[in-house]
Amino acid sequence: MILRTVKQVRRIFLIAAGFTLLLLGILMIFTPGPGTPVILLGLGLLAVEFVWARRLMERIKRETARLKDALLGPEK
Repeated sequence: MILRTVKQVRRIFLIAAGFTLLLLGILMIFTPGPGTPVILLGLGLLAVEFVWARRLMERIKRETARLKDALLGPEK
């Protein structure tokens, strides 16, 4: 029973921390601060628990690689 409670507390902490970082990152886009890395960190935490966040992170990685290839050329 205690093990299940520890897992629930961990899950709640990850979700709360992920959404907090996500909201702070969005706020930092409009104010001085490192908005993009904070958003990515929040999404990374949320990706542990939510499929939609995992898919969004995968899409961001894919599009970043595509943009890098377009700007620098494909790797050999």
